[in-house]
Amino acid sequence: MIELPYHGRFKYSPIIKRPDYSFPEGKRLAIYFALNIEHFAFGSGMGHAVSNALPSPDSRSFAWRDYGNRVGVWRMYDLLNDLKVPACHLVNTSVFDYAPDVIEPILARGDEIVGHGRTNAERHGEWWEEDELRMLKDVRSFIKDKTGVAPRGWMGPWMSQSRLTPDLLQEAGYFYEMDWPCDDQPIWMKTRKGKLMSIPYSLEINDSPQILVRHHTAEEFATMIVHQFEEMLRQSSRQPLVLGIALHTMIFGQPYRLHALRKALEHIVNHPQRDQVWITRPGEIYDHVCALPPGIIEEP
Repeated sequence: MIELPYHGRFKYSPIIKRPDYSFPEGKRLAIYFALNIEHFAFGSGMGHAVSNALPSPDSRSFAWRDYGNRVGVWRMYDLLNDLKVPACHLVNTSVFDYAPDVIEPILARGDEIVGHGRTNAERHGEWWEEDELRMLKDVRSFIKDKTGVAPRGWMGPWMSQSRLTPDLLQEAGYFYEMDWPCDDQPIWMKTRKGKLMSIPYSLEINDSPQILVRHHTAEEFATMIVHQFEEMLRQSSRQPLVLGIALHTMIFGQPYRLHALRKALEHIVNHPQRDQVWITRPGEIYDHVCALPPGIIEEP
């Protein structure tokens, strides 16, 4: 039998053979809204593009991205407030200095900040171990200094991972990460000095690949949200599930897209089976899973 290279972080586990459990109050489907709040270097490094990139410095693409921090994020905050739902925010630390006004509503809402690197103009998966670890520690301590609370979770810029990232995250003081979209339930990952939880984060219900890469419309993406929610709600009668909805300020902060998103999220919030749905944050999912009896979540 051929033995293929494997990461060794967790074993194969079919979802249909795992122990059952529920979320608080017997709820079966956990949902969280993840708002990506990012800042980019001008004329340097990586960056999202809404159309064909121009030669550097490509002020058009930079300005489109910057719309997210100047305008789009405020539209998104208003939507979250209108719906009266919690959220988590995947924030580059450069946002704190560049646009400090953006941070204040997060703290006022009591929302969770997830570590999201220094800037999305870089990705750390190709760095030396010492450089990557230093960055992970710096991000955690920076956010703690600015907000009084250290982030417990991590989601890398561009979902970047080196072969050592899970080890380094655990050693830097993080408790969970969201860069392994392999499951609909939280799972434990093995690290060289302990374990790290993987919280489901979708590449599918994610506006960046769907809108910018696959060129779906806002209405199509909104339909994806509704269909994903309805099917996962049905499937959750068999096993508890986590639905993460990933959004970016420069994408759905555009008013015409926001209109479609609003309808999709209202569908969830006002659903007749809302009593089966836990709208929460990743850190609260982590806490609930950690409190389950031993053996419910397989050890890595």
